[in-house]
Amino acid sequence: MNTKQSAEQIVQAIGGRENIAAATHCVTRLRFALKDEGKVDKEALDNVDLVKGFFSTNGQFQVVIGQGTVDKVYNDMVDLTGVGRASKQEMKDEAAKKLNTLQRAIKTLADIFIPILPAIVTAGLLMGINNVLTGKDIFYAGKAFVDVHASWKDVADIINLIANTAFTFLPALIGWSAVKKFGGSELLGVVLGLILVHPALLNAWSYGDALAKGTIPHWNLFGLQVQKIGYQGQVLPVLFASYLLAKIEVALNKRVPDAFKMLVVAPIALLVTGFLSFIVIGPITFAIGQAITHALVAVFGSFAALGGLIYGAIYAPLVITGMHHTFLAVDLQLIGSTGGTFLWPILALSNIAQGSAALAVMTITKDEKVKGLSLTSAISAYLGITEPAMFGVNLRFRYPFICAIVGSAIGGMFITMNKVLAPSVGIGGLPAFLSIFPRSWGPFFIGMAIAVVIPFILTFVYAKVRRK
Repeated sequence: MNTKQSAEQIVQAIGGRENIAAATHCVTRLRFALKDEGKVDKEALDNVDLVKGFFSTNGQFQVVIGQGTVDKVYNDMVDLTGVGRASKQEMKDEAAKKLNTLQRAIKTLADIFIPILPAIVTAGLLMGINNVLTGKDIFYAGKAFVDVHASWKDVADIINLIANTAFTFLPALIGWSAVKKFGGSELLGVVLGLILVHPALLNAWSYGDALAKGTIPHWNLFGLQVQKIGYQGQVLPVLFASYLLAKIEVALNKRVPDAFKMLVVAPIALLVTGFLSFIVIGPITFAIGQAITHALVAVFGSFAALGGLIYGAIYAPLVITGMHHTFLAVDLQLIGSTGGTFLWPILALSNIAQGSAALAVMTITKDEKVKGLSLTSAISAYLGITEPAMFGVNLRFRYPFICAIVGSAIGGMFITMNKVLAPSVGIGGLPAFLSIFPRSWGPFFIGMAIAVVIPFILTFVYAKVRRK
């Protein structure tokens, strides 16, 4: 394996040293901020032995090499070109210069939610285990596992507590990530998030009942009545409050002498943000979040088949643009407001469909390199990571990507018509059933079968017909 030769070929294929603004790498991929992606010779890049695929996202051109080998190729490339070793943050900053306003907004949301995704996915998997233990008709007719084996009841209860923590204190997680993204102290972001879910506040999940009974508690601020409610499971309030907190903190840090910063900056920033959160930001964003939730529920409730079909069809194209990250916030909002999301199960089927199309390519191609890439990327997609399958295989040949969209759309339509819901966000692949309400496992398994079979058959048949 000549990594130096491969590094040289990659540099030439992406437009030469002068076309590289910055470069870094992750576990499996080289990441470039290119001055002009139009100069990339994709055919030449595809012919490099060590290159397993490539794609462009969020202003970065990424070349898939593989774990371990990518370090050697990157080091050889740096020695060859003299390009400085950029940090991941420097890389993101350089790539962001090429994005428009909408892309930057989407990237901001992605930068906020991706760091907290492991905690949310872990919580989702643990909730799935709890669902298995407490769901009826899984092991015994009309009974749950814990009903028959009472000694497991407290075990399930502890698992549920551990799993629910991430969702109960979701504003603290978002506050940490958002304030850090906006340039403030992440510790203050955690405190802000905890303020919004303080036990002394009316729980957000009890807001509907309290509103109907007219028992919502209030603060009286010199005649101004402010609702004393928390924002458990809410996304928008803490996002906007975090932005305000970070900007106040940054502004104070520039103006307050170092000797007084500890006494002035954090107290004033938290006090001002806290008051404005409960008086203005919270009520307005809570209403917006509820309106979005009610609108989505109404649309999918009245036009379930159409909604599932459309979302199943557009999710994979959204991944290409990076806009799929915005829907994580929507999923969390739905879970926090209604107890379940009907969007995330469709995401899982879309990932499975992309994996199935890539698997079909493996069975029909004669190119050993493509065959190996198709198999590994299909397995990855079945476990929830679709980028290798989408960018390395399906989009490369186009028709597998379209066939995957067809399967995802049909599967999405089916599970939405059957009201499949997920009480949490988990791994968006074959293990996704663990994050689905057990009562919906039957239709969800059928939806998974649709996402496996239809893309595979369509891709296989189309390839055979095209060759004749």
